[in-house]
Amino acid sequence: MPVPIPRQRVIPAVENGHDGGAAPRTDRPTGSPTDTTRDTAPRGTTGPQTEPATTTEQTTTDATGAPRTTGGPDGTDRTGATSGPAAPTAAEAAEALARIAAGSAAHPGSGPASTALTLLVIEDDPAGSLNIPSLLDSAELTVRVRTARNLTEAERLLTDDVHCILLDLALPAPGPRPAEAEDGTEDELAVLRHVLRLAPRHAVLALTGAENSARGPEAVRVGAQDFLYRDELDGRLLSRAVRYAVERKRADHAQRQLTESRLRAQENARLERGLLPTPLLEGAPLRFAARYRPGRSRALLGGDFYDTVRTADGTVHAMIGDVCGHGPDEAALGVELRIAWRALTFAGLCGDQLLSTLQKVLENERSDDEIFATLCTVDISPDGRSAGLCLAGHPSPLIARQGHLAELLPYDDNGPALGLLPQARWPRRQVELGRSWSLMLYTDGLIEGRIGAGNQRLGQDGMVSLVRGLLGQGLRGDALLEAAMTEVRALNGGELTDDVAVLLLDRMVPTTR
Repeated sequence: MPVPIPRQRVIPAVENGHDGGAAPRTDRPTGSPTDTTRDTAPRGTTGPQTEPATTTEQTTTDATGAPRTTGGPDGTDRTGATSGPAAPTAAEAAEALARIAAGSAAHPGSGPASTALTLLVIEDDPAGSLNIPSLLDSAELTVRVRTARNLTEAERLLTDDVHCILLDLALPAPGPRPAEAEDGTEDELAVLRHVLRLAPRHAVLALTGAENSARGPEAVRVGAQDFLYRDELDGRLLSRAVRYAVERKRADHAQRQLTESRLRAQENARLERGLLPTPLLEGAPLRFAARYRPGRSRALLGGDFYDTVRTADGTVHAMIGDVCGHGPDEAALGVELRIAWRALTFAGLCGDQLLSTLQKVLENERSDDEIFATLCTVDISPDGRSAGLCLAGHPSPLIARQGHLAELLPYDDNGPALGLLPQARWPRRQVELGRSWSLMLYTDGLIEGRIGAGNQRLGQDGMVSLVRGLLGQGLRGDALLEAAMTEVRALNGGELTDDVAVLLLDRMVPTTR
């Protein structure tokens, strides 16, 4: 079945109280929407279609107020007189109505063309009593109008360039049976509800009669942007209502996006609280600093996680980990592993026993058998001079001792990542820290950034050199981490593609004389 050709017309603006039958003004620049330039398409067509279209008629009034019908197949009035100035071209209407959308009062034709505002009129008016007047504002601009006689035709004409819908509430309700309200009465706004479902992103104006005055406010309550009375319709009122409805719809959409953004932010904040907890270091002579940056664009969270706690015996436990992947599932798994690590640590587990239990948690909670996680744990003795180190496929921490260059802790006893080998073991290595030191734990996102335009990576050696330079500048704590993250991004030539988490513990003991 061929697709019906849409009825479309561009209604010219009224000039100085006269309609389109008045003589064209000679002082208007050529190409403006009220010039006499005609579309190249013949009457009764809507563009390049070659098949004939049904002739449509539009009732207007002349300068004396007498009605006349235009749009005959020969381009003449039914009175036999030739019609007035032709409607502007689609490009000219687009240029003019872009200024309506932007709220500009500039003269049409001055500036680049943009997308036009298009009004889709849905009404069944076989008697021709409904006259859509010229859409006029202070700048004498025009609006492109499409007309659909029923909802089926309206659905075909509802293209992306339609910005506003003028719906006659007197249309019959869709479907084989009239919709009914909860009390069993007929739903008088069933057609409006149908259009709102059909066009959720479009502004809708409800058209009703003065005898049904209660129907207009009810239509706004249901979801229309505004309502108009059929008997009070005029050009200025309709033009203003169209622009108001479009802008209100945009404002409503922006407000809804803001609300959804706030809700997502609240949800992300709760998840972030799980990934990035407050360290429990009360009573420990250590300073704590951390930085976190997800690799996904616009994301707040990734698969990296860390934690630091102090147990009752005075031991400070620190951990940092990385779940493979970057999505919300990986972030949720990281939260579970971090919470499990904290609970197991407070229960007294350490080293291989703790990591073996965490692997069981990972195996039961992961969504795919190929998902794994790397982990680094450090338990610092109560005197702060030594620590136990366990590595599960994770990069070795960096230590900067007082009076020595920054270097990596030993990593030759590194065990496999969690989730790779069912019967794996993770030896705990004892390391000496010294009197005053800075210990930096990090995920591989920090060292996998590129250097310049090539494929060379920063690597652990490059990261060590970078930190040495920053320490030589006297940077410590938060300032050190912020400078390191900034310089790594600069070397990469932009944001890093992988998640990055960095944790820094400082023990600074004043030198006694």
